[in-house]
Amino acid sequence: MTALTQTDRRLIAALRENARASVTELAHVTGVSRTTVKSRIDALVSSGQIRRFTIETLADDPDQVRAITSVELQGSMSRVVIRALRALPEVTTIHSTNGAWDLVLEVRAENLQQFDRVLREIREIKGVLNSETSLLLRSVAE
Repeated sequence: MTALTQTDRRLIAALRENARASVTELAHVTGVSRTTVKSRIDALVSSGQIRRFTIETLADDPDQVRAITSVELQGSMSRVVIRALRALPEVTTIHSTNGAWDLVLEVRAENLQQFDRVLREIREIKGVLNSETSLLLRSVAE
């Protein structure tokens, strides 16, 4: 994979701030021409450096309760558990992992009562043997 240029890095940083920014806005922010912005975005997408463009929603509210939940599964139940977890809108990300835990989830809830309900629902899924949750208090590297 080709190394990113300084322009590519500035462009990616600008897109992280606003993935809907127009080519004109991106040209202004990065200090290059609109043609350069368009060609660099096309190249970054083609090379896989940019995989998708996304949005933030109210679900990304910094006042939400956010947590990382580690889950231990009954071995033969992993597909069933993952399907059940995907059905919970508060479970925003599911990762398989190695070590003592089988899955790591990111959970977001509007308040502690909703968060408590979601944790209870996770624990009640057939095939979930154990879980451990850490609340995310604040980001220290932004």
